[in-house]
Amino acid sequence: MEFYLKDDFIKLGQLLKAASLVENGADAKFEIQSGKVKVNGEVEIQRGKKLVKGDKVSYKGQEVIICKI
Repeated sequence: MEFYLKDDFIKLGQLLKAASLVENGADAKFEIQSGKVKVNGEVEIQRGKKLVKGDKVSYKGQEVIICKI
């Protein structure tokens, strides 16, 4: 799945919500802090991690690629 940025970056927790991978911010926080989310192949536990064009987020078998409009 591709996610198109309107700005220069999006935070990891916001991306999970915007891409409908989680229902709300609390779920995003829990899933990230539990080590269930990878950014560019590495486990990421900071929900405020800034994602930019080219980053790849993996969660529960789904992959989101960050693109720029």
